[in-house]
Amino acid sequence: MSVLKGTKVTWLGHATVLVEIPGGLNLLIDPFLEHNPSYPKNFTLPERIDYVLLTHGHMDHIADAAPVAKKHGSTVVGIYELTSYLTGKGVEKTIGMNLGGTVSLPGVDVTMVEAKHSSSMQEGEQILYLGDAAGLVLTIHNGPVLYHAGDTSVFSDMKLIRELYAPEVAMLPMGGHFTMGPREAALAVKYLEPKLILPIHWGTFPPLKGTPEQLAALLPDGKIVAQLKPGESM
Repeated sequence: MSVLKGTKVTWLGHATVLVEIPGGLNLLIDPFLEHNPSYPKNFTLPERIDYVLLTHGHMDHIADAAPVAKKHGSTVVGIYELTSYLTGKGVEKTIGMNLGGTVSLPGVDVTMVEAKHSSSMQEGEQILYLGDAAGLVLTIHNGPVLYHAGDTSVFSDMKLIRELYAPEVAMLPMGGHFTMGPREAALAVKYLEPKLILPIHWGTFPPLKGTPEQLAALLPDGKIVAQLKPGESM
């Protein structure tokens, strides 16, 4: 797909996405692998995972952040409270940031934008606050702008994300129940005006009933919705 300009995007089920940038930089977003029922079990991650990027602190988004970082020597990037929590779990390299901020990595700038969701972890009977939920805009040098919305409802300030960053590829949750469903995701597409959509956060668990086909049917051009199975790339 020409919009990706050589960048490879692989959906690994739920909200987990592997982004491989020309030149060799590998980014893994929201790693939920071992206990993810939709993770392709025959898939092997690249030997190098340079950065693990996190949108928020729910278990189905960070379950494998520490194991991946420890195995691959990755740097974990996320909101400050979440990276501090993972430092306490033995992650040696982290970059804490916050909403509106940008971190410049080799070949890509990562900007943290708003999302409308919660972010916490339950340990025993205690629920830990892990900072605000966020979305991530990846501005790839000489490449496309990618937007991973994390977990969110639709919100009108997505228009600001379009105005400021003009993402060409939008990875949008649309399973419903815990995030927006197809109807709301269709409005998010109207606000963002991407050239390509990767549906995420659907089909993993029974409550996530929304499908890419339902989203495509609600858009003027349903062909911009990528119909990927877990483990497939675009």
